[in-house]
Amino acid sequence: LLYHDGELYESTGLRGQSTLRRVALKTGRVLQQRELSDTYFGEGLALEGENLVQLTWQSGVGFVYDRATFNKLRRFLYDGEGWGLTDDGRRFYMSDGTATLRLLDLETLDQTGTLQVRDGDTSITDINELEFVDGRILANIWRTDYVARIRPDDGRVDGWLDLGKLKDLVEAADPEHSH
Repeated sequence: LLYHDGELYESTGLRGQSTLRRVALKTGRVLQQRELSDTYFGEGLALEGENLVQLTWQSGVGFVYDRATFNKLRRFLYDGEGWGLTDDGRRFYMSDGTATLRLLDLETLDQTGTLQVRDGDTSITDINELEFVDGRILANIWRTDYVARIRPDDGRVDGWLDLGKLKDLVEAADPEHSH
């Protein structure tokens, strides 16, 4: 998900069902949509200038779209899997489910380095979706209720968000809610 200027953008997954969407925040109605080829499983999404940058899961291919029209401007390649994507205005941070974040050039999207994520002496794996907030990378940890707060200079986790109580509140408000 990506929220920008009052608009919600989504990169949806599943092969044969993946899309790039602009969605009405209050109603969930799809306002604009571009389908990906059946080859791709859509993943992380970030904004760079007026363009949307989308990763795919296991294809090693990403796409750059014009935000207004969803016209595909170009594609780019990377090794391995694409999970989450965010930027700090100077570079992209890309996750692939491991404890290593890849650093990508904002313009070329070439990998320029890596960042090892650790909490003390422990490597943090299953890093999924990423957001850059208040000088830190927020990363949800796949299959958990936790979000790690990561220092972008050295990869050190300097805090955790436990969203388990939020899940409990949603389930309490809607008993029919499924996991």
